[in-house]
Amino acid sequence: MVTRRGRDLDESDIRVRPNRRGSRPRTKDRPAHRDAVPARVVAVDRGRWRTVVDAGGDDEHEVTAMRARELGRSPVVPGDMVALAGDTSGREGTLARIVRIQDRTSFLRRSADDDDPTERPLVANADLVVVVTALADPEPRAGMVDRCLVASYVAGIDALLALTKADLRDPAAFLRDYAPLGVDHVVTHVAPDGTIVGLDALRERLTGRISVLVGHSGVGKSTLLNALVPGAGRATGAVNDVTGRGRHTSSSALALRLPDRSGWLIDTPGVRSFGLGHVDPDELLDAFEDLAPLAEECPRGCTHLADAPDCALDAAVAEGRAGTAGPSRLLSYRRLAEALRRNDPWDV
Repeated sequence: MVTRRGRDLDESDIRVRPNRRGSRPRTKDRPAHRDAVPARVVAVDRGRWRTVVDAGGDDEHEVTAMRARELGRSPVVPGDMVALAGDTSGREGTLARIVRIQDRTSFLRRSADDDDPTERPLVANADLVVVVTALADPEPRAGMVDRCLVASYVAGIDALLALTKADLRDPAAFLRDYAPLGVDHVVTHVAPDGTIVGLDALRERLTGRISVLVGHSGVGKSTLLNALVPGAGRATGAVNDVTGRGRHTSSSALALRLPDRSGWLIDTPGVRSFGLGHVDPDELLDAFEDLAPLAEECPRGCTHLADAPDCALDAAVAEGRAGTAGPSRLLSYRRLAEALRRNDPWDV
């Protein structure tokens, strides 16, 4: 008999190392989180999400949250409606968990460039994209407007053109190419006394909606936002004298409630590119509503590109048929279509 210090040993003296993975059986079932609290994501900052609990309620308050493990890599962006578990009091130093993302009504995305298929989610659940472009200083870039309109169409979101700095240039020439599309627009400029002419028209279109501002840096997005939401405090910047482009002033998307709780406005960082690498080339033509009906006259299998034989789009534009926006629109479509088809893995 083995002894220790003069006594016999029994089973209580034998240490068994516990299973490091735990003795509880593994299960694929996830907690239901039936008591989770609904909230709206308003900002994302370094792995933390700022949310508003009970959006629309009298006890509305902000809660900082982290992503729960069960969400995996699912993107969570401003505008998302989520469910929170844990400490949702919003007290300083507390942290809740985002355990569920509600079904989205829309999802606006872009890529860094047309040859980059990686999606970069911008906002969720928006029902209006406000494409902000300056008529001068910096010069308007129709290609950027076209891309934003295409992304809006693919996402199923209405679009509005907000033309700023109308005191520097008449908007008529710029709008001529977009009149056949029927895209709504407002024209604004800053008066000498600092007020924004045209702001009431813009505010009227935003009422009752979840809107997102997109546009190049320096076109006046932050100026409009600060006027629409007093106290927002978004930084404004000037245009670079050398490059003619705006300087980045906003580094992250931010959702803000309009005064009188009449809607939400999401400001996105100024971008220098708006790639459509995530868009299927077959969806692109439908976004050009002035050209799509004319393409029905094309021969079967027509690519509608510049080298396509007997493309009806060329004849329609050359004849100046009513409803076409002219050569510049066709050129814009083909430029995007060429890039998208080069990016299409099925187009060999």
